[in-house]
Amino acid sequence: MQRIRYYYLIKLQYLGFRFHGWQKQPDVITVERMVERTVAFVLGRKNFKLLASGRTDAKVSVNQTYVELFVDESPLDLDEFLPLFNKNLPPDIRALSITETHKDFNIINHPKQKEYLYFFAFNEKFHPFAAPFMTYFKHELDIELMQQGAKLFEGEHDFWSYAFRPKPETITQGKIDFCELTENDIYTANFFPEKSYVLKIKGKGFKRYQIRLMMGALFDLGRGEVDLDFIKQTLNAENRIKLEHIAQPSGLILNEVQLED
Repeated sequence: MQRIRYYYLIKLQYLGFRFHGWQKQPDVITVERMVERTVAFVLGRKNFKLLASGRTDAKVSVNQTYVELFVDESPLDLDEFLPLFNKNLPPDIRALSITETHKDFNIINHPKQKEYLYFFAFNEKFHPFAAPFMTYFKHELDIELMQQGAKLFEGEHDFWSYAFRPKPETITQGKIDFCELTENDIYTANFFPEKSYVLKIKGKGFKRYQIRLMMGALFDLGRGEVDLDFIKQTLNAENRIKLEHIAQPSGLILNEVQLED
């Protein structure tokens, strides 16, 4: 008897501060583990599969992403499933919507654009409650110079220097559609510092730690440890410049995943 499979797309968001990233791992709490447990509880069975549009590292948060859900045997009642799913998810994970899709759709291979945000503040140490959302940098930073440096990342480049431990077969060529550093007016709270900043970056795909390595290079630029010419040199893979400064994960948010029609 042929197995019948049903396909769904869940729009998801979560605060990553207490999780060891998305991907399920033994002996630690991950987002995938909690989502999988909740689906199993709501369905009352384990004959399903989850596939994410991408993985996040420990402490990295997500404002909006997608997870594909494959269910065997019988279809879901979406009006019933979504509120029950949310009710049983932990408070730092929320499902925004669920829609039916089809067997030819693959969340990993489907064309998409991702927008990331990296939040930080410097000088006076901020309230500890802000720690899950932004990085504290204790040194004075030249924001204007960092803004110039951020713009250098836009366009087609070989991001070998910004790929974590690249292998000979790793494809490091890529394109960044938009990269800009501005004062933060996106997220606010009464315990946030009076002034904070955000790096906004858009592209179709990023390597592991790529944005955190880019942010680390910008921090080094803002401190005066490197100059704009150094940033340009890192974008020429022939120079084989290995970067070591990986910015902290808690300031990074996957803000939006856009799927192409």
